[in-house]
Amino acid sequence: MEYDYGYGGLVALWLVLIPLLLIFALAGYIIGAIFLMKLFEKAGVQGKWRAWVPVYNTMIFAKLGDLSPWVMLGAVAASALLGQIPAIGWILSLAAVAAGVMAGWRIGLKLSKDWPLLLLWIIPGIGTLIWLGILAFGRSTWNPSVAPAPWANSFLKDTTVWDGIPVQAGAAPAPGAYPPPAGAYPPPAPGAYPPAAANQPPAPPAAPPVYQPPAAEPPVAPPPAAEPPSTSPATEPPATEPPANEPPKA
Repeated sequence: MEYDYGYGGLVALWLVLIPLLLIFALAGYIIGAIFLMKLFEKAGVQGKWRAWVPVYNTMIFAKLGDLSPWVMLGAVAASALLGQIPAIGWILSLAAVAAGVMAGWRIGLKLSKDWPLLLLWIIPGIGTLIWLGILAFGRSTWNPSVAPAPWANSFLKDTTVWDGIPVQAGAAPAPGAYPPPAGAYPPPAPGAYPPAAANQPPAPPAAPPVYQPPAAEPPVAPPPAAEPPSTSPATEPPATEPPANEPPKA
């Protein structure tokens, strides 16, 4: 009596592979979320929890790459649904990959990385994680002041404003939009506007006044000595004459 072990062996193989695939998928998701969390922190995104929400973190990734998050969402949905079409499904499934490459190229520019680094995505499974880890833990800082994207005037551009996510250069900010991270833009040219009073260096303390002694007054000259009275005849009183009616003395 012969037994067919082909079907049973295939089932046993899948029972071993499925848990391993789930473990690898979970590990890859956790590592990718940690890398995205670090990348979002560099870009000034508020809230580390955003990196752990599936699909939503991909839409934030697209916004940081100057790509409309709704275009990214549509590309992901198209890849999942249209990828099941026989014969041409694999081509349509590349829509999400193309959108990811576009956003990733822009993010790399803002972190001073050239496009050849995106070739790591060719490595199946782990290539994207390596690329993301280099950007997340590299020493380069976030600088959104790069040249506009080639699709800046098309429906692919990002025009959405979400609370807690900085508006990238070229997007139309709405009133009350979240500002970009500090230090993201280069300082203005010298002389563009006067610096704020708070940023001006304090004035040096004034030197204490030098004490000047008062000038000595010249000594007062003594008054001139009094002159003796003049005895000149002109000043002597005239002799008194006897009265006319007085009899002469004997």
